[in-house]
Amino acid sequence: MSNNHFIFKQFTINQEKSAFKVGTDGVLLGAVADTDGAGKILDIGSGTGLISIMLAQKCNAEITAIEPDYGSFLQTYENVNRSPWHERIKVHHTTFQNLDPNLGRFDMIVTNPPFFSDSLKNPDPRKSAARHNESLSAEDILEGALTFMKEDGNLQLILPYVEGNIFIAEAHKYGFYCNRIIKIKPVPSAEIRRMILKFSRVRKKPSESFLTIEHGKRHEFTEEYINLTKEFYLKF
Repeated sequence: MSNNHFIFKQFTINQEKSAFKVGTDGVLLGAVADTDGAGKILDIGSGTGLISIMLAQKCNAEITAIEPDYGSFLQTYENVNRSPWHERIKVHHTTFQNLDPNLGRFDMIVTNPPFFSDSLKNPDPRKSAARHNESLSAEDILEGALTFMKEDGNLQLILPYVEGNIFIAEAHKYGFYCNRIIKIKPVPSAEIRRMILKFSRVRKKPSESFLTIEHGKRHEFTEEYINLTKEFYLKF
């Protein structure tokens, strides 16, 4: 892997134009996301296009990827067009707040959203917008889901542990209920760092599971993590 591209088994992600590069969060969400029954998927804040392309590999859905940062939009567009599934992925340069209602409603909305609200901002304004929630708040995501998610659709996203719990509480106000929680640790001795969450309009007790990425030493990956990502990562 060079700094400017990341090679997966069935596609390559170039990333020199994108505000943020390929990371574990995006790979995890793409690998874990439940695409069963999804005919139309919306990817909010596509970045490099990684998640859209991973989902296209996993299922036969028509995918709409939206990205407000122009450089990242170009990156998504280029990576999608080089992928084997380019005919099923459409890329739009827009914010979620300004998305065209004529695109209709989606069976699944997925996002690896900005999540730092109080931390020190990056001096690079593009990276700051990608990492802080002023450009896409929890309320923006939930209000948009009211408009663009089908009645029997679902919303899936990855968040840090604290922000994830806040999002679960906020989602209740909009009539969205958390049905699935995957709690993620980098190593067994660490605290939970991330949560992958799935929401729908159906209230039921959420299924909960845990995922540990490494055994304790760097690059000694757990069998569970390998099994989740082996269809994508070259190293597995």
